[in-house]
Amino acid sequence: MKSDTRTRRDFLKTVGFGAAAMAFGPGHILAAPRRAKLMNVLLITADDMNCDCVGVYGSRVKQSTPQIDRLASEGMRFERAHVTIAVCQPCRSVLMTGRYPHRSGGEGFHRLHKPDVPILPDLLRKAGFQVGILGKVGHSTPHASFKWDMTYDMGQLGMGRNPDIYYKHAKAFFAEAKSKGKPFFLMANSHDPHRPFFGNDREQWYTPNKAGGAAKEPSRIFKPKDVEVPAFLADLPQVRLEVSEYYSSVRRCDDTVGRILEALKETSQDQNTLVICLSDHGMPLPFAKTNCYLHSTRTPLIVRWPGKVNSGAVDGDHFVSGIDLLPTVLDALGLEQPDGMDGLSFLPVLSGRKQKGRTMVFTQFHQTAGRNRYPMRCVQNERFGYIFNAWADGKRVFRNESQAGRTMKAMVAAGKTDPKIAARVKLFLYRVVEEFYDFQKDPDALHNLIDDPKYRAELDELRAQMEAWMKRTGDVALAAFRNRDSSEALAKFMAAQDKLTGKKKRRRK
Repeated sequence: MKSDTRTRRDFLKTVGFGAAAMAFGPGHILAAPRRAKLMNVLLITADDMNCDCVGVYGSRVKQSTPQIDRLASEGMRFERAHVTIAVCQPCRSVLMTGRYPHRSGGEGFHRLHKPDVPILPDLLRKAGFQVGILGKVGHSTPHASFKWDMTYDMGQLGMGRNPDIYYKHAKAFFAEAKSKGKPFFLMANSHDPHRPFFGNDREQWYTPNKAGGAAKEPSRIFKPKDVEVPAFLADLPQVRLEVSEYYSSVRRCDDTVGRILEALKETSQDQNTLVICLSDHGMPLPFAKTNCYLHSTRTPLIVRWPGKVNSGAVDGDHFVSGIDLLPTVLDALGLEQPDGMDGLSFLPVLSGRKQKGRTMVFTQFHQTAGRNRYPMRCVQNERFGYIFNAWADGKRVFRNESQAGRTMKAMVAAGKTDPKIAARVKLFLYRVVEEFYDFQKDPDALHNLIDDPKYRAELDELRAQMEAWMKRTGDVALAAFRNRDSSEALAKFMAAQDKLTGKKKRRRK
């Protein structure tokens, strides 16, 4: 069995991603604690931005993200970076804890169920950092008791969609930390390109308010003719219109990134700051957000570290994940690693070195914002992706935010006369227990190869990797996975899942 990550000492050759950290604790496998460096950390996140919306990640929409592209030219971009779970609050809990959701208690839209889990801003504050947050405050603060030194949320940031207000508060925060002689950690979270998209609805957001101004128009507004509809959706007029609105919001997120970096430079902190930029998951349209496809979890991860990371560097070899962010930041700062993390530092990769074992990534899904549970597990390597949908019984209907806009309505309507579109709608709503894709040839997951005998060896390999990972991480879905051919076993598992939220099984009307 191939391993999917190894420590710097390259032992435990048969264990997978994060297992060494779980078994022994990072203090046993990472470098010995060093004296903390006086370096700042700026973590910038986009909300619902597909990886391929970014210019340097292959966007076919011209000038979609000029500011993020410039940041990439000044640092390293990762081609095989993934978030661990493709939905907002659980994803951000992973970033803040370095743990899988089923190990931290952060599976859904709630605070962590385990109060003793260390979180990044608290660890940095204890090391002498001034810690602040802009936007997505509740979703990015795993423990309700934690209080940031500086906090501005959506209503105070032009509904999280005004780059100038982000600039104002970021600059004041940077200047204050500098005047105090303290390093800082700022988590700056854009609310773009989350719904509502620019030009779509909620025009009242553009009316100035006392709390924090109004949303601002993006520096470029895209029209339907300017964009390309993703292949996992149907190219219909209403779909194309919504995609264009989405890209306008992508551009405004990019504007926000640019303004925050401008504030950093104007306070002369740009050369002494580790900048990390990524999206929390894919676009809020069918087959992306709140799923486990390639377009669900692949994220545009960019790291700029003056004097440490070469400008314009690209890593296309190593899989890195959301669980790795916290240990990497602490490693870069020379701070001690807390016990119990699943992630491992990818500092060697940032230094231009090879890190053995980063050949695959595990992702998952548990619960929507509406508290409906749709357990999914996925393992991806450099070519293939295997997905286990424990909830797919042919009766339970998938409900999520991605169905709220123009796209799903248009596809449902078109499916009444187009069998191909009808099949896509049916797959999205009901799924199947197992999916297997050649993501190298089929990144949009259009052809399920689960029954193709030509790929049996590759399928069996990923099934084995999935089972081993579920076993070593204590995944409650392990028994269901082992009995995936039994409708009774899956029904029993889902009944237990429904009890966790008090939800009854969603069935077709």
